[in-house]
Amino acid sequence: MTHPFLLKPGAWIGQGNIQLNMVAEELAFFTRWTIGVPDSEGKIECLQEIQIKGLSDVMHNKFTIYNHVNGEFAIDLENEALGRIVGKGLISDKVIAWEFRAEDIGFEGFELYEIQDPSTYQMRAEYATSDQYRTLIQGKVWLPST
Repeated sequence: MTHPFLLKPGAWIGQGNIQLNMVAEELAFFTRWTIGVPDSEGKIECLQEIQIKGLSDVMHNKFTIYNHVNGEFAIDLENEALGRIVGKGLISDKVIAWEFRAEDIGFEGFELYEIQDPSTYQMRAEYATSDQYRTLIQGKVWLPST
């Protein structure tokens, strides 16, 4: 099966909760993914916008997926706070997942997207920094009906 999320051009939306270990309450978030057309080398650029309820700033992440071979791929994450980080990912029939380990800046984490049906994925993620900040994210993304 070819996953429609991240591997086919389109726009996805999502929502869920973010839990920070330094804050007692869970924060609701909304997200939008814009998946680009693969270039001549097969690289796919994905733009992710994240809006946390109650905050005016929108976070922007740029993901680039490439070297997709035998269920594995390379993935870059780029944003203002982290710069550019290189990670690795896996794809199976039910799951798309990736991890980042940037020991030089004390950052690591993973994201896992589990397909529910061709237009919906449950997701969870966890990120941590060397200064003990931890972020847990749970939610879902879906392809809006046209």
